[in-house]
Amino acid sequence: MSTTPDTPRPAAPDPGAPAGQSPPEPVKAIPVRHPGRWVAAAVLLVLCAMFVHMLITNTAFDWPYLFEQMFSSQVLVGVRTTVVLAAVSMAIGVAIGIVVAIMRLSDNPILVTVAWVYTWFFRAVPRIVLCVLFGNVAILYQTIEFGLPFDNYWLPLLGFADGARFYSVPMETLLSPFVAAVIALSLSQGAYMAEIVRAGLLSVDKGQTEAAQALGMNQGLVLRRITLPQALRVIIPPTGNEATAIMKDTSLVSAIPLTTELFFQLQQIGARTFNLFPMLVAACLWYLAITSLMMAGQYYLERGFSRSSRSTASVRGVGPRAQSE
Repeated sequence: MSTTPDTPRPAAPDPGAPAGQSPPEPVKAIPVRHPGRWVAAAVLLVLCAMFVHMLITNTAFDWPYLFEQMFSSQVLVGVRTTVVLAAVSMAIGVAIGIVVAIMRLSDNPILVTVAWVYTWFFRAVPRIVLCVLFGNVAILYQTIEFGLPFDNYWLPLLGFADGARFYSVPMETLLSPFVAAVIALSLSQGAYMAEIVRAGLLSVDKGQTEAAQALGMNQGLVLRRITLPQALRVIIPPTGNEATAIMKDTSLVSAIPLTTELFFQLQQIGARTFNLFPMLVAACLWYLAITSLMMAGQYYLERGFSRSSRSTASVRGVGPRAQSE
């Protein structure tokens, strides 16, 4: 059995062409040239090569000294303080944000007004200003006293000469630099989280709430079991970005000053040894490492949550297959 090489088949005649006219030749497609892309890529490669050459050859980086000080005991203490500060501030900020978002969606005008003023103020004031402010709040009060409000005004009218103060603590003891940093960062973060949570709650269809209330659920149960779980698909991505942002903003608390914080420790080492620039590079490397781990965790969290959301939607019969049917 012999084989013959494949030969191109003649084009089929066009039924609409006049008789005796040959069929049109096939169109030869020529790819579009993009010289600008190649020029931009070449320029970027040259710039990257120049940057790498600077990192290797410039003695100002002082890499042996940098890595020696980067993993010293006091810097590791600063890393631990920074991570703890960011985690505590973020947790408190999320809790404040949920409460303020619920207040914004309330029918009570007082709650709505207070929540709006809170978000307006703490979103408008820069965080470094808040850090300095709370670091110097001891100027207002030397001691914090716990008791009945305005007792020195109305108790004398009732015949009581002594005030109704049960407990007092010096402000310096209560408001340490770490506590001041937590208050400043968490109050600022709570304002941003309030808007994120409010957007997530508004993204849930009102029919879900009405159906749950028709089943006899109260508002608290509807919020915990129906509204918040569905709002998480909107809340989680920006919350991860906010967590990364507050990790970087912990460097601002050196203005309080919080002396055990990472950036403050690296600055002090650079000032003490008169070699500041390598310590600034070390700060960049530490923040890059910590935030990169957080971004990786955020990626897997979002992927796992989106996968569970799709599986839940398929079980309920609202997935793409059910919609197409």
